[in-house]
Formats: sequence, structure tokens, C-alpha cells
Amino acid sequence: MTKSPLGDLLAGVTKKVFSPLDFIGKGSLTERVLAFALGEEPPSGVAGCTQENWRGLAAALSNVQVDKVRVVVLGGGTGLSNVIGGDSRRAEWKETPFTGLKEVFPHLHSIVCVTDDGGSTGEMLKDFPLIGLGDLRHVLLSSIRSVNLKKSYQLDDDGAVQTAVALHSFFNFRFNKPLESAEQLWKASRVTPEMFPQTLADYLVALVNRLFTDKRMATALHRPQCLGNLLLAAAVYGKLPAFFRTAELAANQKRMQAAIMDGLADLSIAVGAGPQAVLPCTATLSQLQMLYVNGVLVTGESKADTARRGYPVERAMVRFVDDPLLPDPVSKCIAEADIIILAPGSLYSSIIPILQVPGLAEVIRRNDKALKLLIANIWVQKGETDATREAPEKRFYVSDLIRAYGHNISGGIHRLFSHILTLDLADIPSSVLQSYILENKEPIYIDSDKVRELGFEPVRAGIICRNLLQRQRVIQHDPDTLAHVIRSMWALRESGFLALPSLAKSRLPNKQFSVRVSTDRMIPCMRYERLTQAVQGLDYRYLTLDSSLPENMPSSLCRDIITAVVEILWHHPDIHPDHLQYVKGICSVETSSWKRCQHWDNVFSFYDPEDSCIKIREDQIKSPERLETAVLIALGQSLLGNYCQQKSMEDVFVQDRQVGRLYRLIVRRQHDLHSFLSSQELDTYLQLSRMCPTQGEQRCYTRLINGEEGFTPPGLLFGLVFAWYLDNRFASNVEYKMSVMKNIPSDLILEQVKIMHRRENLIRFFRERVFRDQFF
Repeated sequence: MTKSPLGDLLAGVTKKVFSPLDFIGKGSLTERVLAFALGEEPPSGVAGCTQENWRGLAAALSNVQVDKVRVVVLGGGTGLSNVIGGDSRRAEWKETPFTGLKEVFPHLHSIVCVTDDGGSTGEMLKDFPLIGLGDLRHVLLSSIRSVNLKKSYQLDDDGAVQTAVALHSFFNFRFNKPLESAEQLWKASRVTPEMFPQTLADYLVALVNRLFTDKRMATALHRPQCLGNLLLAAAVYGKLPAFFRTAELAANQKRMQAAIMDGLADLSIAVGAGPQAVLPCTATLSQLQMLYVNGVLVTGESKADTARRGYPVERAMVRFVDDPLLPDPVSKCIAEADIIILAPGSLYSSIIPILQVPGLAEVIRRNDKALKLLIANIWVQKGETDATREAPEKRFYVSDLIRAYGHNISGGIHRLFSHILTLDLADIPSSVLQSYILENKEPIYIDSDKVRELGFEPVRAGIICRNLLQRQRVIQHDPDTLAHVIRSMWALRESGFLALPSLAKSRLPNKQFSVRVSTDRMIPCMRYERLTQAVQGLDYRYLTLDSSLPENMPSSLCRDIITAVVEILWHHPDIHPDHLQYVKGICSVETSSWKRCQHWDNVFSFYDPEDSCIKIREDQIKSPERLETAVLIALGQSLLGNYCQQKSMEDVFVQDRQVGRLYRLIVRRQHDLHSFLSSQELDTYLQLSRMCPTQGEQRCYTRLINGEEGFTPPGLLFGLVFAWYLDNRFASNVEYKMSVMKNIPSDLILEQVKIMHRRENLIRFFRERVFRDQFF
């Protein structure tokens, strides 16, 4: 820290008994200076402080030199791209493409989360052994800088804007129908090579041509895609020998990492973002996993984003398909950074996955000289931050956000950030907040005192985008204002006037977590290939009232079902190809020919161990959601295989009066058993489903059913829990049974405690034995 003119000016407005800054804004000295820097009028007539002092301070804050300040920002797609240079997916981005941090800090690097698996990125994962490219493309487009375009291609200001606008249109072009040639692609995108400087046009033309000449990329052109993702993939594949196929690439992680880093660097320079402007947090394929407090473990970022489990998140984890590698450029950028920023965004699917890459968080901790900021989210994330572990029913606060980081990052959050930058909800009209609440969006509330108790300094500032608020009543961080605030905070830090957090020791946990690596190391595109082969290899039949035996299914219907079933299985990453090993076919049954007893349920699908086929009532196939439910329930049942040798239902009489029924089941001997579960695992499951082993009669289980009470046989229950575990929308009766776990158990009612423990053990059984995830 050195003495500076800015420091003298700040000293002049703070040394009085009543500081002139006491009349500006509210809160800490930092918050008051930021309020002034953002345009709040200074007081007049304050003794010892003239308007010339104020003008000098304003000029000093605006002109602080940051040309050599090295800034690293970590985050995911929308939040990170917005603070870097505006949200490049929005159509309005073309109006002001040069905005945000990139225009203030020349030495700026983005480190991007790569667990995205939804939308076009999910389609890419079906074909390529690549990390999630969607967020990289999103941030790359936002990182385009006017100065780079003008320098690289000798453009004037208008030419730089026109080039950025053309890149925006080209990279965000999406198509749903197959494209057969490069010419057709250019025509469909409504962008031509002539819209770009010649050198850039030649580079883009080469990437587009590679999409159609590299056979490894052919399949991807027949899926719904975002062109920018394909161009990035083409840049990567240009660094790989043509004879390297998917299996070879997957087995050579270091070669893939080099190709990803080099291809991304080439594209980054070409579009004007600059060398190493955008970096992946790791080049190792990985998947996000969410463990809820009820014990359910959900795999996949897109599934986690849409999950409505109704339980708080216990842990967010990243499962790598191989031993994860931290790219050297990422370590170097963080180690040399003067400012490190954790961007706003989805809590569990943005920052936390980045900080779980082994070694990355420690590099941040070791950098003691950097100003470290966390930009707090604005909104509660449904399915993520709409419930807290400590009190699921209460509002979500900034302190809860901090605790969530501490609970999910190995080694805790000590020295990862010191200041929490938040917007002030008082800046938002109540009518706008109410309209968001009607859309089930709720703000994350600020609790400054608790934040300070945790050892961090909260900083409230008017970083909301006022134009967007006025024009569209939309609440979002303003990229330019945010950049101005961070520059002012840097100036305060360098002048010794930045409010520092309390030195009190944080009471947050400091847990160490082991790195999670997939046991089978199966990358998503290989899983997709195995699922497709398995489903295509099934026998497809159709049973009508007029036929005694199933007939071959019409080819068009067969194709439709194959496509739909593959998509259903792909959508649930916890389904392993081995889960299909006991299914030999799928049979559509005409509604009038449906013979299955529906006395106990309204499930219109089942697994028939006699022919190892999944039977689905015809009307269920016509509805995508009903088909998904039918397939998942029957697939779950298939895992039991031929476990049941004999079953019966016997009436129970007491003094000639029927008081109930006895369900009796005999399990097959081990050498006759064809099941995903072992005999021991079957025994565990049957007892969890309240089947009682019969003393003196091996392999026999019974269940007493009182009066006319309903009953879910263990085979059907297995299918229902299987479907519910994957998505609780598909089995409302199981969701109802599991809801007891939301209650606080009372020792007054011992049965409630037993029921809760039985539900917990059933979920653990499915997590560990059925989905083979040995978390604990």
C-alpha cells in the first residue's frame, strides 16, 4: 500500500468529527464512497470540504489506473458472461457489445464451469468426448473486445461493432433440422463470410467446412444444435489427428486437454477475445451431482436445475470420469491475479463445481495479495436455494449463501473471498419485486450483521441495471456499473480505505472431501452409444385383441419408440446401460387387450419375467410424459428379473370372519436367479418393503394385509421407487410415503421413528445397491 493523491482526497473527506461522507448513502465507508462514485450528489456547505474536493475525488475514482491490474473471474454461463461483457445470448447484446469488466480491465481472464449438460451442450455430449462447451461459448462471445478486433483486423469503431454483431448472430444460430452442406448452413444462419474481415472469414469458413468433412462430427449435424458450440468443437478437433476415434480420445486425457486448450485459444484470438481470455476450470469430463437431505442423489446439472425435490441440498459434488487435471494456464492466472471475483450465478451448478476441481481452491487461498470478491446472487434458485439445510421453511439470506459454499468446498471457504458485493433491494420498486414473486422468484435477502459474524465484509451498491429495470421491469446486474464499482473498490483497497472484514475466526465448517471419480470411467458419449445399441437391439411387438400372440410392431412406430426410449434413458444419467440387461423387448398392448389386474394401482406398464419384455398399454405411448413414467417403472421392475418363483394371496380368518389377507412370496434359489440384485440384496429389499421372512421356510416371505387396506406388491413397489428416485414427479404415491421424512420425528410415537428409518434405509438401498453410488 502506497501513499497516493486519492488517499489524500479520501483522508480529507473522512477526517472530520462528522465526515462529509456521513451525508452520502448509508452503511460503511466503502458503501458510501461507492454511492458517491455511482453518482449520488455530495452534500454542500460542509465545513472543510469544498465542491472542488468532491470533484477531485470523483475524478480520482474514475481515472484510477488499472491497465496492469490482472483480474480473474470464475463462474458459469449467464452470470459470468453478463459481468464480463453483457449476456451474449440476449438479442439486445448487439446494441452494446462492448461493455462490462472487459472494457475496464485489459488483463481479464474468465474461468468457466464445464458441468453443463443441457440443451445443445447435452446434444454435443452424445457424440463427442468433450467437456460441456455451452458456457465456454457463451462467455467467449461476451469477451469479444473492440480493441482486439480493431488491432487484429484494422477496423474502425463501426467495423468492430459490425463484426461483433455478425459473430453474435453466427454463434447463436440454432437449428433443429439436419444441414447437409456448408453452403446450406451459411444460408440458414443468414450470415455470410463477407460480413467478417477476410482473415476471420477464412478461419470461420475452415471451421464450418470441418463440420462436414471430419467424419467424427457428422452425427452432431443431425441433432438440434447451437452453431457456436459446433464451431468450438471443430476448433478442438482441428488439433486432433483424424485417425483418433472416440474411444482413443477418451483414453488419452492429456491429448484431449491439450486439444481443448489450444482449440479454445485459437478461437478466442480469432473472435477478438484475446489469448487465454476464456479458460475451462478443467478439461476433464465431469458431472454435477446433488445429494438432498433425504438421501436421494441426482446426477446431471440439467436435472438438478429442474428438480423439485422439496428438500434442501445436503451436498453438491462433481463426479469426474477420470483423474481430474487442473490446466496450467488456470493455475498461473489465479496465482498472478490482483483481483479474484466469484461471479453471480447458480450456487450449486456454477461456482461450487469450479472450486471442487482438485488444487484450484488452494491456488486461490495461496494468493494473499489479491482482492477477493464474491458477487452475491439476486434470486433464489428453485430446486437449489429455495430451502436451507438449517431451516427449510425460512427465507434464503446472503449468510445462507456463504454457509452453502462452506459446506460444499473441501477445506472450507477460508481465504477464498473476503468481501460480498450485493445490490440493495431498496433500489428495486416493490411493485417489481411483487411481480417476480408472482412468478415464484424470490430475492436473496441481505443480513449484513450475520455476514460480518461469519468473517466477511458485506458491500451494498447500486449495481442493478436501471435501463433494463425501467424498460422491461427486469432485474439484472449492470455490467458497466459493476465494473465501475470493482474499479472503485480496487482504488479504495490500494489507498488503504477499503473496509476490511473482522479478524474474528469464522465458525464455518472446514471439511475435507475426497475427489469423486467414476468407477467405470464411462464418458457420456460412450454411455449414449451403449444405451442406443441396447434399445435398438430389443424386440418390438404389438398385441391386439384379434391376435393371440404379439405381432411385429409397425416400423414407423418402432422407430418412434426407440427414439423416445433412448431419450428417456439419456435424460437420467443415473441409469446405467447395465440396467437394461434383463430386458429383451418392448410390447405395446392394445387398450382393449390389456389384461393386467388394476385392483391395486393405475400403472399401465409392467415387466413380464416370462418373456423378459416390458409391456405398455397402447394409450400410454401416445403421451411423452406417460411413456416416460411407464418405461421407468417397468425398467425398475426388470432389475428384479425372475426373482419370484411363486406368489399367492390367501384369505385370513379369525373365528370364521375374514380379517385380512396374507401375501406369500417365494424367491428363487441363487443358481436359478437372473436378477440385477444378489440373493442377499433381494433379502434386504424385501424386508425394507415390509415382507417378513418366514421362520423355518427358506426363501419365503409374507406380508399380512389388514381388512380392505391397499397393498403395493414388492415388484411394483421396486419399479415405483426406481422411477421416483430418478424424478419424484413419476410416482406420487411414493412421494406421499416419503413425505414423512419432512417431519421432525417425535419420541412420543415410536412407530413414526421406525417408518422414517425404514424410508431412509430404502433410499440408501437404491442409491448404493441399485444405482451403485457408494457415496458414504
